[in-house]
Amino acid sequence: MTEKYDFGGYATKSNILCTDGLVIGPDAFSHNDGKKVPLYYQHQHNDIENVLGHVILESRPDGVYAYGSFNDTPRGRDAREMVMHGDLNSLSIYANKLQKNKNVVIHGDIKEVSLVMAGANKGAYIDYRSFSHSDNPEEDAFTEGIIYMDEPLDINTEINHSEGDSVMTDAEINHSEGDSVMTDAEIDRIIDSMNDEQRNLLFDMLNEDDEMEHAEASEKTVQDVLKTLNEEQKEAVAFIIGTLIDATKEPDDEVQQSEIMEEDDTMKTNVFDQYSTNNSGETLAHAEEVKSSILADIKKYGSLKESYLAHEEEIKEIGDTLAHAADVVVGDGQGTYGINNIDWLFPDARTITNTPEFIKRQDAWVSSVMSGTNHTPFSRIKSMYANITADEARAKGYTKGHLKTEEVFGLLKRVTTPTTVYKKQKLDRDDIIDIVDFDVVLWLRAEMRIMLDEEIARAILIGDGRSANSDDKINEQNIRPIYTDDVLFTIHQKYNVPSNATDEAKAKEFIKQCVKSRKDYRGSGNPTLYTTVDMLTDMLLIEDGLGRRLYSTVNDLTAALRVSAIEVVPQFDNISRTDSGDTYYLDGMIVNLRDYTVGSDKGGAVSMLDDFDIDYNQQKYLIEARCSGALTRPKSAIVVEHKVVTASGSGT
Repeated sequence: MTEKYDFGGYATKSNILCTDGLVIGPDAFSHNDGKKVPLYYQHQHNDIENVLGHVILESRPDGVYAYGSFNDTPRGRDAREMVMHGDLNSLSIYANKLQKNKNVVIHGDIKEVSLVMAGANKGAYIDYRSFSHSDNPEEDAFTEGIIYMDEPLDINTEINHSEGDSVMTDAEINHSEGDSVMTDAEIDRIIDSMNDEQRNLLFDMLNEDDEMEHAEASEKTVQDVLKTLNEEQKEAVAFIIGTLIDATKEPDDEVQQSEIMEEDDTMKTNVFDQYSTNNSGETLAHAEEVKSSILADIKKYGSLKESYLAHEEEIKEIGDTLAHAADVVVGDGQGTYGINNIDWLFPDARTITNTPEFIKRQDAWVSSVMSGTNHTPFSRIKSMYANITADEARAKGYTKGHLKTEEVFGLLKRVTTPTTVYKKQKLDRDDIIDIVDFDVVLWLRAEMRIMLDEEIARAILIGDGRSANSDDKINEQNIRPIYTDDVLFTIHQKYNVPSNATDEAKAKEFIKQCVKSRKDYRGSGNPTLYTTVDMLTDMLLIEDGLGRRLYSTVNDLTAALRVSAIEVVPQFDNISRTDSGDTYYLDGMIVNLRDYTVGSDKGGAVSMLDDFDIDYNQQKYLIEARCSGALTRPKSAIVVEHKVVTASGSGT
């Protein structure tokens, strides 16, 4: 059975450099062989009347050939008449699911073919019209054919062409090679050599507003005027447009996926054929003409160079986003009304604060620790104590005639020496100068001080948590953690928690242990409780038998625990230690930090130092403190900790 076709031509040709720098690789669309897809006009998908008919795709070694049939609709009949008359002769594809290796398209899926005014792929044009195409290629009867080079030849030329022949010249394959380099002076001289009609119609072609005005004043078409250019003028135009393409082309060094539409211009290449992306970033309009004012403003600024520089900021802002912007964007409904890419007109986002805000842990407890400790102007802290709690130190009764004996008690001594805690940063001087919205150095110094104070405060309470073998560990013999200090200074209140105990039961037991432990406390004044967020929450949620909360506020809980304040320390979470083979988990710490002494010699307090590296143009910053720290009052801290036991009572 023979099917009637109105025309035939390559929808796309392989191994041809398109105006936007893309190349369709061989067999990129070979899996579309025999596929039937709609035939549109100018890729306008927003109106069903733009469907002109359909095409049957045929994969060939040098590209994808299309056999087209027009619908018997007003627009279909008009399009058939224009094709038969030679008014329209370029084809373009719309494809998605593209895979690219650099600038070579290696795979994709053709969704439609369009009849267009001009296309980016020079090989995509109609070469046969009004023929019948049967299932057997040898039975094809061709009635008319056209051969194209860089520009169309006489449309009435008739040739006998077999189905598998490709129409492609060296100029088409190598049209990007051998480009000459022209100076701005040469370009300006050549443009000045054009007559007014040539310049005006060239500018009109690139400026939509002026196009109507000059179209009425001249009966010549753009093609007619371009044919009047001499070879030097044609080379200059090609060079100008090629240069601007390189300035705005989207770099592509990785394999990507996208959607693409192809078109070309009647000139060798057109910088204003740019990419257009929808909101999903997947669709590229690889063929729609985008008007620009760079060339049109040559007269205004006096030269191509000055015109380009005047629009340089626009090019930077547009970047790769406008790199193929089309009048009609397919796939997301844009272009059917209003203003395309209207979000470009929205004001730029602005920060609420001048400087970036730090994302940090709760640190209210840090200031409590740093301001609550006792500070001395010397860093070597020596503590001496006389233990008079033994029976030998008790006063004795006298029996007449017996010998009086002397009391005996021991002396205890501990010396704590200083260590250095530091934080180091650096910035390139160029970056410091380029950041003009705020003082990045002051901001960086604030971060360094925050983290230094937090690390010292943590070392005072529980240690820095690093391995003993780490070079960055803060020596616990220099800044002694309250959590692991000697039993002479830290009381360890231990209790068992059944493995199946509820959070409320654990909280009740913790309160009970805190109150009981106070009998051995010998510290100064009313201490502070440092605990975890979870434990504080569970204590506040304790209810009586009627479902009423026992402690309505933190102040009520503070009074019940016999402490002056409660501070939450996120670093207490999951902290544990081993004692006699059993693991105990930290629940809270009761201490008055006036009994903890931090010593620092003159010059050893927190200092901020900076230096400039002239070799690498870098500014370096160092904040450090050389200090010591230890509890200096016996029995001045209480650590409340629990061991998890099974229902039978054994530890886990």
